[in-house]
Amino acid sequence: MGLELKYPLMLLLLLPAGWFIYLYMKQAISIKKWTAEVKFTALLRGLLFLVLVFALTVPQILFPAKEDHVIFLVDRSASVQGSEAKILDWIEKSASEKDIEDTYAVAAFGKDTAIERSLKKTNEPLSDFHTETEQSETNIEEALTFASALIPNDSGGRIVLFTDGNETAGSANEAIEILKSRHIQLDTVVVEQVHADDLSLEELTVPPVLFAGEKTRLALTINSTSAKKAAVRISVNNREILKKTINVKEGRNEFDFLHHVEESGLLIYKAEIIPEEDRFLENNVLYSVANVKGTPKILTVEVDNSGSIVPILQQSGFAVEQRGPEQLPTTLSGYLAYQSIIFNNVPATVIKETQMNLIEQAVKEFGTGFIMAGGEESFGLGGYFKTPIEKLLPVDMDIKGKNEMPSLGLILVMDRSGSMAGNKLALAKEAAARSVSLLREEDTLGFIAFDSGPWKVVETAPLKDKDEVIDKIQKVSPGGGTEIYSSLELAYEELKDLKLQRKHIILLTDGQSALNHNYDLLTEEGKTENITLSTVALGGDADHALLEQLAENGGGRYYDVTDSSVIPSILSRETVMASRTYIEDHPFYPGIQTSTDWRMFQEGVPQMNAYIATTAKPRAAVPVLSEKKDPVLAEWQYGMGYTMAFTSDFSGKWSGDWAAWSKWPQFINQMITKSLPKYDSSPYDISLHKEDGNTVLVIKSAGGSTLPLDVSLVTDKGKRLETNTKITGPGTYETDIPDNAGMYFLSVNETTETGDVNNYQTGFTVPYSSEYLTTGHDEKRIAELADRGKGKVLQQEKDAFRPLPYSSYHKQSLSQWLILAAFLLFFSEIALRRFGLKRLAHWTRLDIRNKIRNEHSDTTLEKIVKVEKLKTRAKNKLVVQRKITQENKPETEEKMNRTKVDKMKQSNGEGNITEAEKEERMRRLLEAKNRKNK
Repeated sequence: MGLELKYPLMLLLLLPAGWFIYLYMKQAISIKKWTAEVKFTALLRGLLFLVLVFALTVPQILFPAKEDHVIFLVDRSASVQGSEAKILDWIEKSASEKDIEDTYAVAAFGKDTAIERSLKKTNEPLSDFHTETEQSETNIEEALTFASALIPNDSGGRIVLFTDGNETAGSANEAIEILKSRHIQLDTVVVEQVHADDLSLEELTVPPVLFAGEKTRLALTINSTSAKKAAVRISVNNREILKKTINVKEGRNEFDFLHHVEESGLLIYKAEIIPEEDRFLENNVLYSVANVKGTPKILTVEVDNSGSIVPILQQSGFAVEQRGPEQLPTTLSGYLAYQSIIFNNVPATVIKETQMNLIEQAVKEFGTGFIMAGGEESFGLGGYFKTPIEKLLPVDMDIKGKNEMPSLGLILVMDRSGSMAGNKLALAKEAAARSVSLLREEDTLGFIAFDSGPWKVVETAPLKDKDEVIDKIQKVSPGGGTEIYSSLELAYEELKDLKLQRKHIILLTDGQSALNHNYDLLTEEGKTENITLSTVALGGDADHALLEQLAENGGGRYYDVTDSSVIPSILSRETVMASRTYIEDHPFYPGIQTSTDWRMFQEGVPQMNAYIATTAKPRAAVPVLSEKKDPVLAEWQYGMGYTMAFTSDFSGKWSGDWAAWSKWPQFINQMITKSLPKYDSSPYDISLHKEDGNTVLVIKSAGGSTLPLDVSLVTDKGKRLETNTKITGPGTYETDIPDNAGMYFLSVNETTETGDVNNYQTGFTVPYSSEYLTTGHDEKRIAELADRGKGKVLQQEKDAFRPLPYSSYHKQSLSQWLILAAFLLFFSEIALRRFGLKRLAHWTRLDIRNKIRNEHSDTTLEKIVKVEKLKTRAKNKLVVQRKITQENKPETEEKMNRTKVDKMKQSNGEGNITEAEKEERMRRLLEAKNRKNK
């Protein structure tokens, strides 16, 4: 047992405390009041300061611990797969050698750490590992920190680390320093990798800058544990360019392939090896990125070839690729291969929300251009309201002058059955909310949700409070079956008597309903009341035949939806279509704003037939306007990209004489040229390296510039990552990036001293973790870890519970008791100064005298009570004798005796006194004595 002071330096406070006591005593002596009372006060104050300062040091009594704590920390990363049984057997044998008081726990780790068995005294063996850990990395640092937290704070202990020594994340050295400060010893046990046949692709080398038309060398480095055959496949932007079978020898192999570069832009090279037998699939794929200088590549997205501008673009020297909306890429790399993207009369209802997000990222972060042309399927009519595409365009899909629109009544009939639960219902409600946002307050809206029957969520009435209506819609919950007819009948009933110019119903469902109803009669009666109906079939279980027939008979549109993310675009499109006023279809001559960029308008402007009404955003430039001051051509800078909106069409149906105008090709070419990205090809050198287990991206400026950089990092799925770039040297910048393997795209923006912004874009790949490399165990690193942790590499199981080099104690703090003593001394000193030593002594003596008197009074009372009891017995005895005498003597003698007895009683003062009277007399007697004593 011992004593420990947690903050011993607090004892220095005794110096000023002693000085204050000295000053107090000196003052008392100087004024000649060095009395016993002052001496006693000084003593109390001295004790008070001593106790308080000692309490501030946090003293703790140390009781020797009888048990040792051992944590078995097991590496379960990919590199040691197959060694679990051997490790469990080792732990079981070790636990059988421990003392009965010793405790142990088991934890497993890879990229993260999980507890397998909490700290216990049990000897029961662990039969298997039950937790799941991420096997792609070996993070010993996090594992050691986790294990140390299992050992009680006031105790030391030992961690036994099972590892192959291959640390791929974090830095164990930092965690070991924490262990030493807590008196926790680190032992290690060597885990040998289980031998298995494996082939890994370790390097894919492609020049970072290429030129269209050149032949480039592609270099592959392959490592194999044995000689075998394998297939190699190389693709560029998901297009296969090579597939070949190769012979691989044991060890390191290098292969070269040639590729004729025919396209420009950002090229993503992907190399794969496919062996017959393989331990890890994760190490069979690598990517590389190259920027190819050459002819700009343009992607045109069209539903059909009507009004295609591809021939014009090709004549202008652009490389053009034409796709339908259903063929759009689903990764960011698929869009970065193009310098500009054109949407030519494409509806949003066939484009997924994720694809729109990827396009928005390509424009904003990497400078890809974007142009949208009008038509019946574009802008607001195409359903782009509140989509990522609307966000990047220089115009809003909503229009000014809504008061000029015809009166509209819209009822949304939405399926809320159990099958709609989850994302489908959430997107349907979001779609309904978008539709509400598009309506005017004078428009009439109703919302009916149905399952086995209809439920009026929003009464059909003029829209007064949009927020309240949206809130009601968002509260709809799923449940029940599917019954369409009654809900549809209710919607027609709500609209038929309303005096409105446009009446429209939108029905959305993912199920089927009974067919024993006359839907034809319902839609025909609706037509007589000018009511139209559109339907949305969601998923394969919907009654597609019924819904298509309803839309055809109801004069609306039918949508077959396989991806629920397009529901909001469908409903917003239907809301716009119901008004039919977004199309301005009267011939006019557009007005031209003064601009040096569009010189072709100096010779006059052809007539235009129609356009889609939109509203220009505040920062947008509008070089071409309609007679109503609506934008016909609008443009702006969005992030690093340049986007344009041409609200007429390319086919000539709406653009009229423009499509036959001699300057038409020049106008198209000018739009494309302005949208092209403005960035340098290779002003920076990009590289990756590992530092303390973390992946670091290094950006080196070719000119040694030290200007701040704005770096954007985006994954291939379009997710933007937060970055923090720091300057580490002249022209050298570094930023930490995720360790997750995959493709990443980088946009670097540098603002020059003149205010100009230079942009550079590229891509890079974070390769698979070195966890999947078959390098064997690292005995040197394992021994180093044990040496740093003041332990050893264990060879025998029993050594895990050998005596610890550090003594362990249980600690009991004394601070609370010392603080209590300080309070008692404090109040004692106050009482001494308030009342004085003499008065306190007087009160103490008085209390003693009163106690003695009370004890004396108690003794006297006991004697009196005893005398009274004796008198009572004598009296009783006398009465008995009198009765006997009365029986034996004549009556006269009895009278004489009675007379004598009465006289004796009177002389003794007894008379006929009752017992109560006697007790009252005794009480008064005692009170009188007490008053006399006082």
